[in-house]
Amino acid sequence: MENKEIKLGTYKHFKGDIVEVTGFALHSESLKEFVLYKHVIGKRKGEENFWVRPVEMFLEKVEVNGKKVKRFEYVGE
Repeated sequence: MENKEIKLGTYKHFKGDIVEVTGFALHSESLKEFVLYKHVIGKRKGEENFWVRPVEMFLEKVEVNGKKVKRFEYVGE
């Protein structure tokens, strides 16, 4: 599966953690698309867990100190 809006690679979460997007998944019933990622730097670094987040939530902007910022910012491969 491929997503045209999200590249595989490294992203910075707005709270500072660095995550590695490794793929995408579909919900078995709704076919809703999710982003699959793992924390590589930050509070959850070293955990063996993979995390999923709906694509629209991954791409959304959040408010920080009165400014809208991307929830995840692409930083490279």
